[in-house]
Amino acid sequence: MYRVVNKRTLTKRLVIFFLPLLLIGVLVGAPFLLLFLGAITLLLWHYRQLYRLSDWLINQRSFNPPEGEGAWEQVFEGIYQLQQRNRKKRNELADLIRRFREGAEAVPDAVIVLQQDFSIVWCNQLALRLLGLQWPTDHGQRIDNLIRHPKFSRYMQQHQFNDALELDLTHTGEQVLEFRVMPYAQSQIMMVVRDITRLKQLEQMRKDFVANVSHELRTPLTVVTGYLEMLDGDNLPPPAMWDKAHGTMIEQCQRMDSLVNQLLSLSRIEGARKHDNDKPVNVPKMLEVIETEATSLNQDKGHRLYFDVDTSLDIVGAADELRSAFSNLVFNAVHYTPDEGEITVRWYRQDGQAVFSVTDNGEGIAPEHINRLTERFYRVDKARSRKTGGSGLGLAITKHVLSRHDSHLHIDSVVGKGSCFWFAFEPSWLVSALEHVQN
Repeated sequence: MYRVVNKRTLTKRLVIFFLPLLLIGVLVGAPFLLLFLGAITLLLWHYRQLYRLSDWLINQRSFNPPEGEGAWEQVFEGIYQLQQRNRKKRNELADLIRRFREGAEAVPDAVIVLQQDFSIVWCNQLALRLLGLQWPTDHGQRIDNLIRHPKFSRYMQQHQFNDALELDLTHTGEQVLEFRVMPYAQSQIMMVVRDITRLKQLEQMRKDFVANVSHELRTPLTVVTGYLEMLDGDNLPPPAMWDKAHGTMIEQCQRMDSLVNQLLSLSRIEGARKHDNDKPVNVPKMLEVIETEATSLNQDKGHRLYFDVDTSLDIVGAADELRSAFSNLVFNAVHYTPDEGEITVRWYRQDGQAVFSVTDNGEGIAPEHINRLTERFYRVDKARSRKTGGSGLGLAITKHVLSRHDSHLHIDSVVGKGSCFWFAFEPSWLVSALEHVQN
């Protein structure tokens, strides 16, 4: 810590400097001349120190100040200490800004800081990707000039920011954004933008699910209730009518039972954790049973069924779930392929993976339906699905089973030529040759 020079010290230094000159001047008979020469010398010395200080402050060739002399030593040292404090505060402020920006970048939402006139002050990287902004090109630009949407413009101009704004920028539901605006600092506002597309899709799926379950259960319940209302303990219908009513009620009850079981199965699979109770599964033996069931189901259809199975290829997984995934694809092909069609089922090894595929030469599926086939209760042809007894849950179950086994359902289809449903298991899910022999 440097020592501060006070008035007494400065006065003492001036007396020590001028007193000898005065005494010598008195002895030689020219005191004023020597005092004048001393003052000129002292003035020139101070000007030299000022020049050194000015040169150091302007040019800053070195962070350290020049070595001062006399009282100027404390001046240089004081400026140096002041610079150090300012630099420390500047570094602290820079570190604070850096941590703020890192925090803003870590936020899973787009963040934009605006002036009161809606001009952009700063935004994070997610805002650039989500809203298509460009930085630093859009710095100072009004946000309502960059997002050209009437609903957004009205929202910003009304200054009613208590409620969030949901905006579909694509007009197709492919991207829905939620805008929230809140006060920030003294004269700024902050806009937080969140992509809620997935939430909207899930909400719509929930509504569709409730509507579809209600519809699927209402139809058989209506049939059963109608027949029960016709029955009278004292006056039963003729045997022929009763046989038909009894068969129909049994069929509709079985349909409801199947629907409930599939919903429970789907719920159980969705809630299961990966690798719980996974054991080696003898897939060739499982496919042998499925082939027998498919052949029995195919009696009225007259399809040509071909099973090409690698008998040495087993995997690890949940046997009951995998049987649902395999059988759903095979039985769907039997149900929806036109009579006397051709269906090929393959279980083979390719590039180290285990691949299962079901190929048919049926009517095919239009491209706009393929991405939605694994949604619950989604049907390409609702009338045909009800005729075949389909519930619309089979592919949804298959999707979740495969997801639990790190796989994915692929659908290749050409309208008028047929479809191929297939999936593959990574090498980590395959049973080794040694384990296969032991099993």
